[in-house]
Amino acid sequence: MSEEAPRIGVDVGGTFTDVVTVQNGTVSVTKSPSTPDSPDEGVINGLTKSRSTTGIEPEAVEFFAHGTTVATNAVLEREWADTALITNEGFRDVLEIGRQARPDIYDFEVTKPEPIVSRDKRFGVPGRLDERGNIEQPLDHDAVDSVIEHLSERDLDSVAVSLLFAYENDEHEQTVAARIESMLDDVSISTSSDVLPEIREYERTLATSLNAALKPVMDRYLGRLDDRLTEEGFDTELQIMQSNGGIIDADRARTQPINTLLSGPAAGVQGAAHIAGLRGVDDVLTMDMGGTSCDVSVVTDGEPLITTDLDIGEYPVTVPMVSVHSIGAGGGSIGWIDTGGALRVGPKSAGAMPGPVCYGRGGTEPTVTDAHLYLGRLDPENLLSDELEADLDLVEAAICESLADPLGLSVPEAAQGILDVANANMERALRVVSVEQGHDPREFGLVAFGGAGPLHAAKLASELEVPRVFVPRTAGVLSALGLLITDLLHDFSTSMVRSWTEIDAESLEAVFTEFEQEGRDRLASTGYTDDRVDFERAVDVRYVGQSFEITVPVENNTITPETLEQVAERFHELHERRYGHASPAESIELVTVRLRARGLVDVPELTATDGTGTAAGAITDTREIRYDETYHETRVYDRAHLGPETTFEGPAIVEGSESTVVVHPGQDVTVDEFGTIIIEVNP
Repeated sequence: MSEEAPRIGVDVGGTFTDVVTVQNGTVSVTKSPSTPDSPDEGVINGLTKSRSTTGIEPEAVEFFAHGTTVATNAVLEREWADTALITNEGFRDVLEIGRQARPDIYDFEVTKPEPIVSRDKRFGVPGRLDERGNIEQPLDHDAVDSVIEHLSERDLDSVAVSLLFAYENDEHEQTVAARIESMLDDVSISTSSDVLPEIREYERTLATSLNAALKPVMDRYLGRLDDRLTEEGFDTELQIMQSNGGIIDADRARTQPINTLLSGPAAGVQGAAHIAGLRGVDDVLTMDMGGTSCDVSVVTDGEPLITTDLDIGEYPVTVPMVSVHSIGAGGGSIGWIDTGGALRVGPKSAGAMPGPVCYGRGGTEPTVTDAHLYLGRLDPENLLSDELEADLDLVEAAICESLADPLGLSVPEAAQGILDVANANMERALRVVSVEQGHDPREFGLVAFGGAGPLHAAKLASELEVPRVFVPRTAGVLSALGLLITDLLHDFSTSMVRSWTEIDAESLEAVFTEFEQEGRDRLASTGYTDDRVDFERAVDVRYVGQSFEITVPVENNTITPETLEQVAERFHELHERRYGHASPAESIELVTVRLRARGLVDVPELTATDGTGTAAGAITDTREIRYDETYHETRVYDRAHLGPETTFEGPAIVEGSESTVVVHPGQDVTVDEFGTIIIEVNP
C-alpha cells in the first residue's frame, strides 16, 4: 500500500458522525450531525463535509474503515428481523429458561429479558448427538421438512439453527441449513457452528438467534452504505470495526453482525493503545467519557483485553469482545438525592435535549457539566459554540434548589459533591477492569478521551495512584482514529471438553493448523499475503468441576508434550494472579481451542504537531477555580498554541476544540511531538 494515499475512518455516534482522514501523516477531523433514522446519510454528509475541507477525492482513498452502532441500537431497541429458531426436540425453551444468575440474588420477582425468538417461532426436531459428536439418534429429515414448510407460511426474515453439540459435529446443523436454503427464498440463515461453536447451550443458542435477528438489519444498512459510497466515487473495499478490536470486510460483517456490537468503543480502545504506544507505553487504562456514559477498559502489552463475558443490553453475548465496562457517568449525568438523603449522580442523563441547565434549552436538573461550569473549569462564554453562552445564575439556582438547600450545603459544596460522586463511580469502574482482574493501576498509564474524559482523568489517576495521564490531540474523535490503525482480525474457536491428560499434542496441533489455514484463506481473499499474516493461539482451561475458564496463550511453535506442560503451568499462574489462589495438584481440563488470525495493516505514521508555541504564549486567561475544597488562581491555556515539548505546572486548564483538560495543583504537564498532553500526576 502507498504511504501517501489517504485513509479514512468514520465513527457514528449518537450525536455526531466523526470523520478522520490521515494523509502523509497529517490528521484532519470533521464532525457532522448523526442521522439516527438513516445512519448512512450521516456518513455521506460527513464525507462530503470532509472532502470540502481536505480536498481529498474519493477515488484517491485506499483504506476506508467504519465503526457503527446499527447492531447495538437494534439490540437495545429490539428493532430486529422477524426470526425463527430450529433446535433439538425438547430444547425449544432454552432461550426462555436462560440461566439462574440474576442481577440481584435476593430479588425473587426479577423479570427475565424477553426471548429474542418468541415461543411460537421456536421448533424442535428429532435427532441427537452425544457430547463427543457421535450420532445417537439420526436427524429426522421429514420432521425438518415439515417445520420448514410451516415456516414458509409465515413472513419470516431469518432462521437460526442451534443443535446440541454442533461444535463437535456440525453435520446435522448443515443438513438443516441446506434444507432451509432449498425450500425457502429470501431468508437468511445462521447456524451455531458458524456463529459460536462453543459449549453452554443457552449462550450458544442466544448468540445464534441474535446473529440471525441482526443479519437482515446489518445487511440492509451496509448494502445501502456500500451503494452510496460507490455513487460518491469510492472504489476501495469497505471495512467494518468488530467488537474484538479488529476490522473485517463488509461482506463478513453482513453475515456475522453479532461481532459488531461494540464496534465504536472497541475502536476507541484501539486508538488509546496506539497513542500510548507512540510513547513506548504498553500498559494503560482507557477512559472514554461522553455525555451519558463512561466506558473504561485495559490494555496490556499493547493489546486490549479480550473477554467473552459481556452483556449487551439484557443479553449475555459470549463472542470475543474488547473488555469494556460501561457506567452511567457522563457530562449530562444528573445529580439527585436518594430516599436515604445521599447525593447520587447518574445513571439518568439530561442528554442533548434539553441537556444540562447551562445549555439554556430547558434543562432544570443540575448535571456534571453544570458543576464543572459553576466551579470555573469550563468557560461560560465558550461552552459549546459561539451560539451558546451559559447563564450562571440559572446553574446556581438549579444546584441550590435541587441539592444545596435539601442537603444543607453551600452551592459550591454541592457542585463539588456532584464531581466527587461522579469520580467515585468512575474510580470503581476503573478498579473493576484493573484491580479485580489482577492488574495494579500503579503500573499503568491512563488514556483519557471523549468530550468529558479529560475533565476528570487527572483526579482519578491521583486517587488510583496511576503515575501519568495521556490526553490525545484527537481526544474527541479517538474512536475514528482508532479505525485507521487496526488490523484485520478473524477469531476461530471450537469447544473440546477433555481432561488435560486426554489431550495429545498432535491432535491439538491439527486443530490449530486447520484454523490457521482457514484464517490464511480469508485474509488472502482480501489481499493479505503470508508475510502480512500473524496467528495467535490460545486455549480455555479450568479445574475439573469449575464453571468458568481462563484463556491461556499457546506458543505458535509446533505443539509438543512439553508445550502442554507449559500451558498447564501457565494456567495455574494466571489463576493465582486473577483469583489469589491456585491448586497445581488438582486435575484440569481443556474447554475451548482458540485462534486469532491477524492481517497486519500499514499503520500511518502521524506527523508531529506544527508550531513552536510556548506555554506563556498560549495563556488566554486566569480564573479562580475550585479543586476539592480550595480555590486556586489558575492559568487557562489554548491547546492549539501549545507547541511540542512545552511544559508547565498545575493548576491549569487546557481548552481545546473537542475537550477541556483539568490539571490539578502539584501536577506537571508536557506536550509531546504528536500533541498529546502528558500529565505527571504525582511528580
